[in-house]
Amino acid sequence: MFNDGRSKRVVFLAHCLLNQNAISDGTAVYPAAFREVIDYFLNKDIGIVQMPCPEFCCLGLDRGDPAGASRPVVEENTRIRAAMQTGQAAKRLSQLADDVVRQIRAYHDHSFAVLGVIGANRSPNCGVETTSARDMEVSGKGLFMEAVAQGLAREGITVPMLGLKSTDDLIKKLDQFLNL
Repeated sequence: MFNDGRSKRVVFLAHCLLNQNAISDGTAVYPAAFREVIDYFLNKDIGIVQMPCPEFCCLGLDRGDPAGASRPVVEENTRIRAAMQTGQAAKRLSQLADDVVRQIRAYHDHSFAVLGVIGANRSPNCGVETTSARDMEVSGKGLFMEAVAQGLAREGITVPMLGLKSTDDLIKKLDQFLNL
């Protein structure tokens, strides 16, 4: 099965790395996407699976506050983090994480190499090494990445995770992460 032209290698990318138009107001650093990251994977014949943006799916494009960009980024991210931990948003976040885990499980079960889950550091949801809490950037995973990691652990699946930021040497960080 699946013995055709596909590479059978994929990465799961945070939504915002492929679509900067979905992120919270005042935080976009590119007009469209992290082109360097996308080109990196395509040039190595690695498929890209775009994960859902939990904030967009749970809180909307304005994240529930049209004045969000008037606050410093880490303050707004802290507000978003708190909003994502309540009621329907928390329930939906859990469902979105479960959907990602199911997709990874399907690739895994069909002998595809899931090379990594790549998030966006500082994000209150998609951060991997850093997230936002208490009005600052802190070490740790965002809520969504934590839920994905926990879901993978429950399934007994190991997939490395990496967080990126526009200030990183993106290619060097990806090369080190993937050992390519």
